[in-house]
Amino acid sequence: MANADLPETMTSPETGEILRRGLRPFAVTYKGESITVDLPGYYPAGEGDGVHVGDDMRAVDGALRELRRMVDGVPTPDDIRALRRKLKLTQRDAGELFKVGANAFDKYERGLVAPSGPTVQLMVLLDRHPELVRELGGVG
Repeated sequence: MANADLPETMTSPETGEILRRGLRPFAVTYKGESITVDLPGYYPAGEGDGVHVGDDMRAVDGALRELRRMVDGVPTPDDIRALRRKLKLTQRDAGELFKVGANAFDKYERGLVAPSGPTVQLMVLLDRHPELVRELGGVG
């Protein structure tokens, strides 16, 4: 369900209290680094836990991806898509070039799966030296 279609209130499944749709700051932490995001959800009038539905957790997922990029060098789905386009490869061609399977780049670009360490290292090298695509047998 798209968040725009959600009702303004809901009853808490735990307390029976009426919860209202809103935003609350939420700290996402990874290996000692943090990013605070506005987390949509249904929240009580005062303090207390919220209920998250639909796409509410996208903000947390995006912050975690950004932290992994900053801390571990793992590219975000947008970074991966940009690299593949820079190399002038289809998703299928990129999967073959990186030896990760035909559908892997679709999953990387949708954020369903993160690339492995060796795949990330090859991405970094090809980003810096796109001319190596031909040498590796790519279309580019």
